[in-house]
Amino acid sequence: KMSSPSQIFPSAEFYLPATSETLQYTFSANHTPQLYVPPGSKIHVETIDCYSGRIRSQKDANLHMEAEECNPVTGPIFVQGAEVGDILAVTLHDIRPNQQGVARCCVEEGQLGHTINIESNSYYAVFFDVVDGFCTMQHRRDVSFPTSPMLGVIGVAPESPERTMPAGYWGGNLDNNNNGIGSTIYIQVRTPGALLSIGDMHASMGDGEICGTGVEIGGDVLLTTDIIKKCDINVVMPTVSEEEREKLINELFHYPVTETRTHWICHAVTNQDISLAMTKACEAASLILQTQWGFTPEDAFIFLGVQGDLGLCQNVHPSSGSVIAKMCIPRISACPGCIRK
Repeated sequence: KMSSPSQIFPSAEFYLPATSETLQYTFSANHTPQLYVPPGSKIHVETIDCYSGRIRSQKDANLHMEAEECNPVTGPIFVQGAEVGDILAVTLHDIRPNQQGVARCCVEEGQLGHTINIESNSYYAVFFDVVDGFCTMQHRRDVSFPTSPMLGVIGVAPESPERTMPAGYWGGNLDNNNNGIGSTIYIQVRTPGALLSIGDMHASMGDGEICGTGVEIGGDVLLTTDIIKKCDINVVMPTVSEEEREKLINELFHYPVTETRTHWICHAVTNQDISLAMTKACEAASLILQTQWGFTPEDAFIFLGVQGDLGLCQNVHPSSGSVIAKMCIPRISACPGCIRK
């Protein structure tokens, strides 16, 4: 179905606003598609913030919200021709935040929760003006820094429903600040049409998101979706059977992989075990180097040791739920991307 034309992005061919019909709190194949698009179409998607727009001023700052009330996504978008096992490539051409965002912290969560002077089960909130490419604290105008808009949540429908708050093989709350303007996120399709949804925009977010939030904000995104057919993904390892090839490709994109102008980035997700997540992110990067670019395991190990940047997407500790690690690999001639094209 074709929606009304976008006023913000004139080049968009489709527009999906954030409404009661298009906002979801789960990734699910049971959701009715809100948009049907052919691959390559430019799509304008409107998002709202992770608090569903309910925290607008200091009088709302202490509002308690259950996990199932947070992280609404706009969607789902049915991409015509996307079949189970294919790779959906989502390119973020532009991200335009609204003009006010908020960040919060509490005693119970995050690496510095024990150092702050607020009551238990309450929140400290800071509101930011987001204007002319800068985030500025409203109560401390000297704290001002360039915006770096990104999407905290991007994913497809898994085989069974999942909430938008955790991350997983379907994507979800990856909270990778590299998922910003110009990046392409590769996600394996789990249901026909992929059923893409996005949300949880941040005007800025640090690695690890240690206070539990970025500068949470709504806004507008211009994106395209493309499909890489599973049969078109090559494996350069010798003497690999078709069955082994199939298994390797599933492993390559078990979690989404991001490409930026300078790097490609592997994710890994675990339940509260950041050390294990880091190991898995390294393994994912090594597997791509071996299967796509002909590295030996030993050369991959050395290359990642001398050029890879191992880091955190999200590690709010203590906190329950998923933690996400990332391994960033430079796009050099020997390994210019995550897929050999």
